[in-house]
Amino acid sequence: MIYVYSFLFAGFVSLIGQVILDNTKLTAGHITSIFVVVGAFLDSFSFYDKIINYVGGGALVPITSFGHSLIHGALAKAEEMGFIGLLMGMFDLTATGITAAIIFSFILLLIFKPKN
Repeated sequence: MIYVYSFLFAGFVSLIGQVILDNTKLTAGHITSIFVVVGAFLDSFSFYDKIINYVGGGALVPITSFGHSLIHGALAKAEEMGFIGLLMGMFDLTATGITAAIIFSFILLLIFKPKN
C-alpha cells in the first residue's frame, strides 16, 4: 500500500504545480522556488519527516524534498557547531545535487545554443 501512497503523493505535488502553472502568471522557476520553501517550512516543524514515514519514497522525489534536505542538514549541523553550522549543514546533505546540477548545466551549455 505504501507504493500507492507514494505514487499519490508525488502525483499530488505535481498536480498542484501544474494547476499553479496553468492558472497564474508564475513561471516554472517561481513554482520550483515555492515548493523548496514549502518543503523547508514543513521540515522546520518536523511535518515532512512524518510525511516521509507515511508515504515513503514518494515524498523524496518531488522538489519539496530539496527544501527538506536543506533545512534537515542545517538544523543537524547547527546542533553540533552553532550558528555557523546552519550554513555548513545546508551544503552537507545537498552538495551532491548542487554539484551535479552545476556540472550538467555547464555540459549542456557547451552542447546547445541558447535561443536568445
